Amino acid sequence: MEIKIFDLFDVSDIKISDVGLKRYINLEPKLNLKSKGRIREKFGKSKINLIERLINMLCVPGHRGKKHKISTGVTGKYSHGAKTLIEAFKIVEEKTKENPVQVFVRAVENSSPRDEITTIEYGGARYPQAVDCSPIRRINLALRQIVHGSHDKAFKSKKKIFETLADEIILASRNTNESFAVKKRIETEKQANAAR
Repeated sequence: MEIKIFDLFDVSDIKISDVGLKRYINLEPKLNLKSKGRIREKFGKSKINLIERLINMLCVPGHRGKKHKISTGVTGKYSHGAKTLIEAFKIVEEKTKENPVQVFVRAVENSSPRDEITTIEYGGARYPQAVDCSPIRRINLALRQIVHGSHDKAFKSKKKIFETLADEIILASRNTNESFAVKKRIETEKQANAAR
């Protein structure tokens, strides 16, 4: 018997085209994606299922830096976040006629920046310095930007969060500038190129 995620989405034939992210994208099939914070080791995030990580990100609505700027209907409840994601994946499947998990993986690959900026202090002055992004951080940033984009579009709008999440995933998988996550990635990489 083949196990599917939430008994709905098949992950047996998912292709990851970005070689750098291959080791860090975990799509192990489970009926219930809930690690409950038990995986606490070095590079533990790479052992947590990618879809569970997205659900966890959805549970922190509108988080920017150290402030919760936006408050939406998604609370810290795991079941609420999981329902939102399942609804979004159903919309993605309906619109693209593809496996929604494959579309989501492509969206993460397209919206993960390769370079970013750090600040170096030298002789009392601060300079921006371009650095390579580690694979785990690339995935973290991609997931965060996808969630931020969907929260921004749902805030003070008639659209529900699962609709905007589905739209954001589809746009990011197509690598278009209409996607918030892809726009952020391009912006970050431009800044890094300028700081070389």
